[in-house]
Amino acid sequence: MTLSEKDFKLFKKWLTGHLKFGPVTLTFTKKDGSDRVMRCTTNPTYIMFKDPSILESKSDRKVNEDVMPVFDLDASGWRSFRWDSIKSVAFTIGEEDERNKEIQ
Repeated sequence: MTLSEKDFKLFKKWLTGHLKFGPVTLTFTKKDGSDRVMRCTTNPTYIMFKDPSILESKSDRKVNEDVMPVFDLDASGWRSFRWDSIKSVAFTIGEEDERNKEIQ
């Protein structure tokens, strides 16, 4: 299924919002043609819990609108995916916060 340009922009905005909120599980096709499942976020709270130094500013980098940088929660590092390679998106509303389990 191919989205119109308008719908694609709305999808990007929708997914970016969910990534800012918390963990999202994405399935996408890598450059080599294999599928990858990644649990990721852009929420600073989750990233700081893993490694606070990771939030250093990278403002001097050129922005590529075709690629989305995210923090891979399982690999504890920054990864990226191409917007046009996404196959599925999953997230849970009201999931118990894993950070609280580890802190207590």
